[in-house]
Amino acid sequence: MVRAFSYELLAEDPSGARLGRFHTPHGAFDTPVFMPVATRGTLKSLTSAQLAETGAEIVLANAYHLMQRPGEEVVAAMGGVHRFMAWEKPVLTDSGGFQVFSLSDRVALDDDGVTFRSEIDGSAIRLTPERVIAIEESLGSDIAMPLDHCIAFGAEKGDVARAADRTVAWARRSMAAKTRADQAVFPIVQGGMHEDLRLECAQRLMELDAPGYACGGLLVGEPRETAHAMLTAVCRALPRAKPRYVMGVGTPADFLDAVLCGADMMDCVLPSRNARHGTAITRNGPVRMKNAAHARDERPIDPACRCYTCRTHSRAYLRHLVHAGEPTAATLLTIHNLACMTDVMRDARRAIAEGRFAAHRREALARLSAGSAGTVDSAP
Repeated sequence: MVRAFSYELLAEDPSGARLGRFHTPHGAFDTPVFMPVATRGTLKSLTSAQLAETGAEIVLANAYHLMQRPGEEVVAAMGGVHRFMAWEKPVLTDSGGFQVFSLSDRVALDDDGVTFRSEIDGSAIRLTPERVIAIEESLGSDIAMPLDHCIAFGAEKGDVARAADRTVAWARRSMAAKTRADQAVFPIVQGGMHEDLRLECAQRLMELDAPGYACGGLLVGEPRETAHAMLTAVCRALPRAKPRYVMGVGTPADFLDAVLCGADMMDCVLPSRNARHGTAITRNGPVRMKNAAHARDERPIDPACRCYTCRTHSRAYLRHLVHAGEPTAATLLTIHNLACMTDVMRDARRAIAEGRFAAHRREALARLSAGSAGTVDSAP
């Protein structure tokens, strides 16, 4: 019998990439996995049914936003986040810790917690590790991220060390505060771009014996090579038999790099954000639907893609919707972009199972690079 939370390591590629499966109370998902971001309990422009049809296995929602609107009490009264958003598969909730970083101009932070100035009505919001866990337990997500201190790239090492210490202390308080056996808490490794701080943070967090671990504070302005080195070091230090989540990854190339580092779970708003701005993601690079080259193009975005958008609509039609400002454009392009990212991860899992991920990654990056250089919009 599978426990409420358990991780199966199914294969390891010589490159260090991993194939696995994580079991939750709302089902299992295969790793490496892309998690679409449904910040407020919805993925912008899609219904939950449309989201499921893209192949998504798990989604990310944000406790900081849901506690403001509609309020965690409302979500709890409506049966929890799964029932509220009509999503039967696993849900991971972020804590609001990233807002400490992204909304730093209206945040007061101390060792006990953080106080935000709400962007909705200007009211003061106090979050502590215990309060965040209480919110996430009310929401009823499968995986809850604890409050952490993500510090800006370029900060003094002493400040980074203090932020990592605070993150560890908050993780301990979070684990002590949790009461739900059907919700897993993943402590977050911080430490900036200092490998010694990262490894020390990871070692201290592993004492908590959590079901999984995350790596935060990457891709926040540092060079890509630096982020790669930090993530590789952290993944090597974390337990082999537990999932590793890298938070807020970025482009398809960044996803492939994270898989190479040994990461299992990744999220990003970029696929849906790009869709709302008229850009389709493909395994051969971006397709900018505003381009005049698509005005009479009968082809789908990607002939190899089996999503609803590519099965049904031409580039010409999609370009028309984008230029006309029709909301349907965002819906159709989001469906495609999420399906594409799901396919990127599916291809990666297949390559890992066959022991050829390093070669697969090189080939995939070459295609992405060629497309980014401008060849994809005219590719057959």
